[in-house]
Amino acid sequence: MQGRSRSIHLSVHIHKDPAAMAERAAHILAAACEEAVAERGVFKIALSGGQTPIPLFSLLAASDWADRLPWDKMTFFWVDERCVGPEHPESNYGLARRELLSHVPAMHFFRMRGEADPVEAAVKYEQQIRNDFNLGPQELPRFDFMLLGMGEDGHTGSIFPNSPALAEKKRLVIDQYVPERKADRLTLTLPVINNARCCMFLVTGAEKHDVLSRALNLLAEPTLPAQMVRPSIGDLIWVVDEAAATGK
Repeated sequence: MQGRSRSIHLSVHIHKDPAAMAERAAHILAAACEEAVAERGVFKIALSGGQTPIPLFSLLAASDWADRLPWDKMTFFWVDERCVGPEHPESNYGLARRELLSHVPAMHFFRMRGEADPVEAAVKYEQQIRNDFNLGPQELPRFDFMLLGMGEDGHTGSIFPNSPALAEKKRLVIDQYVPERKADRLTLTLPVINNARCCMFLVTGAEKHDVLSRALNLLAEPTLPAQMVRPSIGDLIWVVDEAAATGK
């Protein structure tokens, strides 16, 4: 965007295990939430699925953390979704509901309709975002926080290597068939992710070491989807365990 700095504010936090990662991530999220509510009266966050954020969700749902956050001022969206119903074990929304949302007084959340026709679901979710953020035709939403993960192939959200999604510049939400997963997915696009005030990755496991090293190389031409997450004016935070950091 015109007038914006292109510098990336990168920080990497390495912790012994997923429990320590969750504690660090909770503090980062809470600080971002406090700032957003103080400045704009609301905290708009997009969640990812998978197993990696479960320790964070569980921690936030526990009484010590649940009492700290202003749930009535938090609005939850999703980075991506499998094309399954909300009760399906692979539903990203279902995971967040089971591990977090059903345990706290969250009042505002907008899930991707994984059970609907993917084309229609993507269009409707984009319209939901446009309505909630009061966007003009060419405007991008500015989320306060993106919670992201990374696969062994470097994918993030449901944006996979060599996917047509990598070239999408105009749409906010897309549907696509992912050959690697033999399934349809819904996902926010890179322009939306990169317009967030803060993008935080959670990464665990020695098997992620090589791809993590590539993703963190911001001086190289980006080839991995996760490497293409470079907020135009915001923070890029990686919270990783020692196994991912060292490969051991």
